[in-house]
Amino acid sequence: MEKQSELSKAKQIDNNERGQWSSKIGFLMASIGSSVGLGNIWGFPYKMGANGGFAFLIIYLALLVFVGFAALLGEFTLGRMTGEGIIGTYRTLNKKFTFVGWFGVISAFLVISFYCVLGGFVLRYAVGFLMEIFSAGSGFGGLGSGEFFGSFIVNGFSSAFYFFIFLGLTSVIVMGGVKGGLEKFTTFAMPTLSIIMIIVIIKSLTLEGAIEGVKFMFEPNWQAFSEIGFVKILKTAAGQMFFSLSLGMGIMVIYGSYLSKQEDIQKSSIVIGVADTIFAVLAGLMIMPAVGAFMAQGVEGITYGAGPGLLFITMHQVFSVGMGGFMGNLFGFMFYMLVFFAAITSSISVLEVCIAFFVDKRLKEGKSSQRIKITAIVCIVIFILGLPVTLDGLGSGTAGGAAIDIPAVMFGMSEVRVAFDCWLDFYDMISEGLLMPLGTMLMCLFIGWIIGTKAIVKELEETPKVKIISYRFWEICFKYIAPVIVFIVFLGQIDDFFGLGIF
Repeated sequence: MEKQSELSKAKQIDNNERGQWSSKIGFLMASIGSSVGLGNIWGFPYKMGANGGFAFLIIYLALLVFVGFAALLGEFTLGRMTGEGIIGTYRTLNKKFTFVGWFGVISAFLVISFYCVLGGFVLRYAVGFLMEIFSAGSGFGGLGSGEFFGSFIVNGFSSAFYFFIFLGLTSVIVMGGVKGGLEKFTTFAMPTLSIIMIIVIIKSLTLEGAIEGVKFMFEPNWQAFSEIGFVKILKTAAGQMFFSLSLGMGIMVIYGSYLSKQEDIQKSSIVIGVADTIFAVLAGLMIMPAVGAFMAQGVEGITYGAGPGLLFITMHQVFSVGMGGFMGNLFGFMFYMLVFFAAITSSISVLEVCIAFFVDKRLKEGKSSQRIKITAIVCIVIFILGLPVTLDGLGSGTAGGAAIDIPAVMFGMSEVRVAFDCWLDFYDMISEGLLMPLGTMLMCLFIGWIIGTKAIVKELEETPKVKIISYRFWEICFKYIAPVIVFIVFLGQIDDFFGLGIF
């Protein structure tokens, strides 16, 4: 009876000032928008490039089937069940698991603090190519791709300025609430993003030698598992999936909490997972054929495995040198505007996690949400957290040393010392590397063994005319497959983090 009362109270809050999606398409656009961000447009291609191409893709698709779909289903359902954010959800269902909700919120704060810095980088490149269209040399000062990027990231003021602009745009959208902010913006942004993406793909595929990039993506390359290492590819693909699908941060729990009982969560989870993967593959088709084409033409400084520099050095090289002239600047502007739209549709969802806890707390106390004030205060905290990322120049500003050097004594391991080249790597390892997979694993165990999969079925089937399909598959995923796979990934991250040599 007490649990029923808590659930009823949560739902009552949802029906008052908290907000709710006004349409199914709005929910889908917002959820897909959250998934389709820098993780797809930037992370997927460069991680694929550095991890064997096709081998990475196969592992990613397997993880999507056995972990991704189940995790999406679980997070959406838990959110709608309670009508609260991730902390409130676990506190309502089982207070002992409240800490799992905090994992998500901490991850969200760390992720958005570096995500908006990178979003600012993207905005700078879009502005740069736009300026180049009207006046050659005005956008990038006549510098080469690597030279400009190197000078930009060590310019702390410029980096912080664009970080501030991107974070400010994100906060304005979130201040509008669920219908007037998140839903309204993503319903416009996602179709726009799709159109620009198709245009850039067509251009990329028609470049001379583009077929080499297509082969890299889709031609079987099983040797990569032995050359790179199966576990390395597995954990890289898993980290990409968590980040791309917005798992483990509580985003989908919150988005689920804004759902009405009319929404078929089971179908939506599959649609969102598939759509996110399609966008990721399309992002690969934008970038890899262009990289393959200019590699075949002998353009220097361009490789599939360019790593994080793929977006800001390699692709800049593709447009400014590979294409060149007006067309190169035009497609460069279109490409970086596309990435900007993708980035901001994700950043608004991460910011929503950060403010939802405080909004829900006020509503439970019978007060007004004060969403605008809370968003402003939270953004100040995020800006402070992100400043170290802007000032260390992604490791360039550390004079060759580590930006963060963690003494082993903190962890009780005398032979281990953990060092990071930059604050972005440190934030990324704590969030994407540790807390997000750990939170996803515990969520699956929570559903499979604590509240039971029948509770999920009951919530799903409250939607009229909806019956759970493949129940045994979902149950096995929640109880066994997903937790085991994510635990292996988690061990792989710990191994990298401490250099223990487990794998």
